[in-house]
Amino acid sequence: MRHILSRTLAALAATVVVSLLLPVAPASAHGQLATSTPLTGTVVREPLTQLGLYFTEKPASNAHFTVTGPDGSRVDNGWSFGEPKRLDKPVQEYFMVNGVFEPRLYHTGFPAMVTVAHWPAKGRYTASYLSVASDGEAVRGNVTFDYQGPSTPAPAGWVVPTAGPDATLLAQAEGEGSASPGATGGPSDATGVPASDPAGATEERRDGGFPPWLVPALIVVVVSAIVLVAARRRPAARGGATATRRPVGRAGKTANAGKAANTPRKPGNRAGGRARGGRR
Repeated sequence: MRHILSRTLAALAATVVVSLLLPVAPASAHGQLATSTPLTGTVVREPLTQLGLYFTEKPASNAHFTVTGPDGSRVDNGWSFGEPKRLDKPVQEYFMVNGVFEPRLYHTGFPAMVTVAHWPAKGRYTASYLSVASDGEAVRGNVTFDYQGPSTPAPAGWVVPTAGPDATLLAQAEGEGSASPGATGGPSDATGVPASDPAGATEERRDGGFPPWLVPALIVVVVSAIVLVAARRRPAARGGATATRRPVGRAGKTANAGKAANTPRKPGNRAGGRARGGRR
């Protein structure tokens, strides 16, 4: 029994390892951040007037952007759409088409240019963004970088912004609003032609597919069932083999006993035995 359990556990462990190595189904969210100026994790040594966040489609008109300094205070001063530019490296996103994830390459970045009012100190700065893509999915994230340039004063009359995302944007980001966020741009190249758009492909939302953990879980269940069934059949097979062998052994013993019973004894032995007994 211990041997069977050890085999079962070993099979389950191997199955879990294989399941973890399987490729996970990609997300089908659209309009994600493709690149930025500056790039996240880099060092900035000049006081930039604007930060560029480039997405695979034009951000929603009610998108929300902030820039915070080392002390956590905001230094952003509004944002505006910029001119699309060709990406140095195409970005791949996935669309659910007829139940199958299909990749699409995006070669153009659509920017949101976030104005920086001033650079109060050296240290880490974070640019945060919240938007909604054309498929209704939330687009959010951060770009962090290290500023090591000179400090600059705040412009006259500038007030630290405190406004957050509007209620419509928050509702759309949480999936409570319309699936059409009002973004004026779509997943298109600079020429207006969709990049790597399969012919006749129809877009579907991410919740139309299956969860990425479902395939590994099914594999574990199936392999476990196979191992348990095999473990139950082995003792029965061994018992049948033993039962088959025993009658053969008994038949052999019976035949030998019959031969011994039918073997005639020599008369000399009987007479000799009785004679010896008579002398005593």
